[in-house]
Amino acid sequence: MLAHAVYFTLFDPSPRNLAAAVAACRELLAGHEGMLYFSAGTRGAEFARPVNDRDFDVALLTIFADKDAHDRYQTHPRHVAFVETNKALWKQVRVFDAWMEAA
Repeated sequence: MLAHAVYFTLFDPSPRNLAAAVAACRELLAGHEGMLYFSAGTRGAEFARPVNDRDFDVALLTIFADKDAHDRYQTHPRHVAFVETNKALWKQVRVFDAWMEAA
């Protein structure tokens, strides 16, 4: 399986923009073929241990069956529309892709 985690830092992390960013993720990025798991949400303010990376506002976590499913997702019209529609809101985007094995 391939885990695809994306962390967005917004120029303006107002409550309205945070809600809109999560809604856009749910609308355009969920339910793709070969996607085994999808979730999107905001950074938890209560998680403030020294090891917590707090340099993001919205998190997206998806898990794909394989790299081919991930690659199709990247070029799918809904994913392309998500990027084009929302990229002006992003100050920074960090992507972490990792091979995963279930226990």
